[in-house]
Amino acid sequence: MEGGAYGAGKAGGAFDPYTLVRQPHTILRVVSWVFSIVVFGSIVNEGYLNSPSESEEFCIYNRNPNACGYGVTVGVLAFLTCLLYLALDVYFPQISSVKDRKKAVLSDIGVSAFWAFLWFVGFCYLANQWQVSKDSPLNEGTDAARAAIAFSFFSIFTWAGQAVLAFQRYQIGADSALFSQDYMDPSQDSSMPYAPYVEPSTGPDPAGMGGTYQQPASAFEPEPQGYQSQGY
Repeated sequence: MEGGAYGAGKAGGAFDPYTLVRQPHTILRVVSWVFSIVVFGSIVNEGYLNSPSESEEFCIYNRNPNACGYGVTVGVLAFLTCLLYLALDVYFPQISSVKDRKKAVLSDIGVSAFWAFLWFVGFCYLANQWQVSKDSPLNEGTDAARAAIAFSFFSIFTWAGQAVLAFQRYQIGADSALFSQDYMDPSQDSSMPYAPYVEPSTGPDPAGMGGTYQQPASAFEPEPQGYQSQGY
């Protein structure tokens, strides 16, 4: 895991493609991207069929256009979301602000969990409609229909895995944020009206730390020079 605040151990550094492709969340994003292509590609190419007795196409999932529409919509939007967060992964090491990194990681958690839920709904919806389907002429499109269902199921775990990894990055970042470059010591905060005054001690060190406080000689008290008359 990355050791910096919210996963940016080298904040402000240059882009390193070798490091990027080795990150677990980047690998899961690429896998999710491929799965989304399989889902909407299968439905678009072979999910709509023509019956010899009908002139219009119908959805292979129980002739329900909403089922095909849901699969295509979720697949395309997941495809775009993967590209968006892959671009964020590329830009992430250059983000120097802890607040901005925190927002990026929190959005990753929420979006990944949301897409895991959408894929779960899509899997259940498509599987149910496929189960009650009554006809598929010459078994045309059955492999594509099953592939869309299978990869919808796999996508649940890839997106859930992204959410888990993002949450781990958030936990590590919360622990290391105080030691990042954006952290400011409260005693150095210029927004405070005044700093508390602590009167120095002139006696021995009560804590036994060694040494005593000595008052510096005043610049307005000149040292005695030459002969000084004494009164009798």
